[in-house]
Amino acid sequence: MAKANMRLTRNPMPTQDAQLRGHNFQEVALGYTEEMAIDEANRCLGCKNMPCVAGCPVKVHIPQFIEKIKQGEFEEAYQIISQSSSLPAVCGRVCPQETQCESKCVRGIKGESVGIGRLERFVADWHNTFCTQQPQRPASNGHRVAIVGSGPSGLTCAGDLAKKGYEVTVFEALHTPGGVLVYGIPEFRLPKAIVAKEVDTLEKLGVQIQTNVVIGKTLTIDELFEMGYEAVFVGSGAGLPNFMGIPGEALNGVYSANEFLTRSNLMKAYLDDPDTPIMKGGKVAVVGGGNVAMDAARTALRLGAEKVYIVYRRSMEELPARREEVEHAQEEGIEFCLLCNPTEILGYQNPDDPRDPKNGFVKAISCIRMELGEPDDRGRRRPVAVPGSEFTMDVDTVIMSIGTSPNPLIKSTTEGLEVNRWGGIVVNEDGLTSRKAVYAGGDAVTGAATVISAMGAGKTAARAIDEALSK
Repeated sequence: MAKANMRLTRNPMPTQDAQLRGHNFQEVALGYTEEMAIDEANRCLGCKNMPCVAGCPVKVHIPQFIEKIKQGEFEEAYQIISQSSSLPAVCGRVCPQETQCESKCVRGIKGESVGIGRLERFVADWHNTFCTQQPQRPASNGHRVAIVGSGPSGLTCAGDLAKKGYEVTVFEALHTPGGVLVYGIPEFRLPKAIVAKEVDTLEKLGVQIQTNVVIGKTLTIDELFEMGYEAVFVGSGAGLPNFMGIPGEALNGVYSANEFLTRSNLMKAYLDDPDTPIMKGGKVAVVGGGNVAMDAARTALRLGAEKVYIVYRRSMEELPARREEVEHAQEEGIEFCLLCNPTEILGYQNPDDPRDPKNGFVKAISCIRMELGEPDDRGRRRPVAVPGSEFTMDVDTVIMSIGTSPNPLIKSTTEGLEVNRWGGIVVNEDGLTSRKAVYAGGDAVTGAATVISAMGAGKTAARAIDEALSK
């Protein structure tokens, strides 16, 4: 057995040069080599009480898969991860490990925690590169389950049930499966070929995916039961964007982050002759401070913006985005305008522009400076406007990234489905809704949250569905 590596710092993640990557959509992080992965794995102490596992929403057997990396048994490490996670290559890239499994790592007490997420990514990429063995489709148990939405919660629920022999059909509203993984997260952070590979693995397990099916329009949940499905899991996400309600939000050049990223990620608006238009170049203000705001800002830069601003009403300490994403944005030259809040978007008319000019076009954004006051009900200091501190920034595009709400379509077309005041579907601890045999999880329940928390909800519901149908 190799001696533990007691170095206090983790192996840094190789990345593209900041000046180069700001002008392309290739993946920023390049991944560990085999030597780096083994060296990092040897920093793990293999704690018997496994605190890292307690921090993982899907309960990956972390010390066990890392032990296999130490031994150079990378495929065995992948198989261990796959027992708990249906999307290891995705989680290794976008899961906020620093606030979950890695935050529990004892190596973090006197140094940096083990790079668990980087090791998960390495193992998944190694498997996808070198493994040619196809997953074995289990024998059918005769039960049929419908999944609404092919995002992380839906795919996880589908994968866990398929492994137990359920005949699972996933209904996806868009033309490509993956949900937020394909429309929301940019190529430079999560290559779409990775998502397609994960989906392909689930299909080989027997999961059927039907795209261009809008549950609530094309079919209703009641009709799914009439078709012979015995349970339904709703993982339809939170695709309804929020706006501030300030003057000027109807101007041309104002986007929700959802629309902006969908046009770029899913509809390839960054191409020279795209099927969908998008504002390119000029100066861009992104309002918000979460991971989606970072994605939108960095995408705008790659689309040719000459200057990109993050406008956020709190300070850097309260910024909710992952530290790594913030650091990457700063390295790429994105400017953070902190303790600032927009009050109005200013526009101008250009009747000679071939696009619809009736609402006018963005020319600037007015803001007011903020200071932090008393903590709110979540413990964060509440931003308070500073009188007389108004100022204006000249911009050509404004992207609103201040959160999203669950899609209201399913609740409005499904009788007896209880929702809360934010539009989230109400569920019990097993993911069961107020409707018999209808389960829900992910952003459709919680509002916008992390990929891994949505996956955890999908696993919970899959377990409950199995218990209910196997009686």
